[in-house]
Amino acid sequence: MINQLKEFLDISHSVYHAAAALEEMLISAGYEKLSEGEKWELAPGGKYYLTRSGSAVVAFRIPMGKPTGFMMSASHCDRPTFKVKENWELTGKYTRLATEPYGGMILSTWLDRPLSIAGRVLVETEEGVESRLVDIDRDLLVIPNVAIHMNRKCNDGVAWNVAVDTLPLVGGQQAAGRLDAILEEAAGGKILGHDLYLYLRQNASVWGVEEEYISAAGLDDLQCAFCCTKGFLDAEESSAIPVLCVFDSEEVGSNSPQGAAACLLPSVLERICGSLNVDLEQLLSQSFMVSADNAHAVHPNHPEYADGTNAPVMNGGVVIKFNASQRYATDGAAAAVFRKVCSKADVPVQTFYNRADLLGGGTLGRISLTQISVPTADIGLAQLAMHSAWETAGAKDGAYLADAMKAYYGSTLECPRDGSFFIR
Repeated sequence: MINQLKEFLDISHSVYHAAAALEEMLISAGYEKLSEGEKWELAPGGKYYLTRSGSAVVAFRIPMGKPTGFMMSASHCDRPTFKVKENWELTGKYTRLATEPYGGMILSTWLDRPLSIAGRVLVETEEGVESRLVDIDRDLLVIPNVAIHMNRKCNDGVAWNVAVDTLPLVGGQQAAGRLDAILEEAAGGKILGHDLYLYLRQNASVWGVEEEYISAAGLDDLQCAFCCTKGFLDAEESSAIPVLCVFDSEEVGSNSPQGAAACLLPSVLERICGSLNVDLEQLLSQSFMVSADNAHAVHPNHPEYADGTNAPVMNGGVVIKFNASQRYATDGAAAAVFRKVCSKADVPVQTFYNRADLLGGGTLGRISLTQISVPTADIGLAQLAMHSAWETAGAKDGAYLADAMKAYYGSTLECPRDGSFFIR
């Protein structure tokens, strides 16, 4: 399991490459691709998926009998990084790259590391415009630090100016124009538009005295996206319709056509019900959502930042996340249902609250609830250095989540009356 996760992380250099890797997993498992622009003819026993904008993936299966509800999960495959601007070349004594931050980043972790560029480009063809993935597979860029001799207070805290301090170095004066040529050669044509991002060149690493940790770029939330997909593909059939959602744009608020705040998921559910001639609201009354987005582990050097009794550790199992102000969607009922699922899978469970005087981040659960109102458990895996360029998590926890999601997707939820739940 850990080697499969590493392989996935090592090829997911952009949100588009991550979505393409998940798509390949679905194709290998016999899933048929649907188009949003065509009529859907869904059959009992059928396995289907669709993509939107090349960066969001939704997959589902149709049970052989009459469906009783939806068992859904939501994760995301974008991460904080630098996005390449239009007119990207900055010239002078050196050639630099114009970028801007995407998401909330720990900026210092990006400096003095080999970087490159990956994403999608829109290429001019005789037939029109074609979307293609590009990944410049070489050490191409560095964001250089300022020497301590010129900034004696660099270890006392730095106020970063992202318009100045984090611009990558491409080359010398003679490098002007070369990056355009490299990208167009990789794209195989004239680039008319692009969504390009920086990525770290270092591959995922399993380490520790007992090889108990994994470090990589983008563990938040590629770890959950991969493990939910693994559990979805490995699950046994039930009378519920399993639905896997991997969204884009979570790190910037999910307000894009391929984000959780868009109509993507409700549109898919409506079309499933229309094709099967079943009532959507009736199925939603027997449905559940797992929002899978990584959680903060108690820090080894700063345990004071954690809640005193709800501080998860790496390799301690799946984390259920709570917040009284609904930054996480979990309530007591959703927690109870997911604990039952984990018990079936023999997976350990931990809990997370932010320390009451520290404001935490939000996640997909509360955003998805604005589109589909079903009981929702916000869960994740404990990790360190969230939103760093290089994050760390437990090597065992991915398998725990995959096992939990396998049990979840193989289950049926029954709600005979308000406030009562049975997992079959």
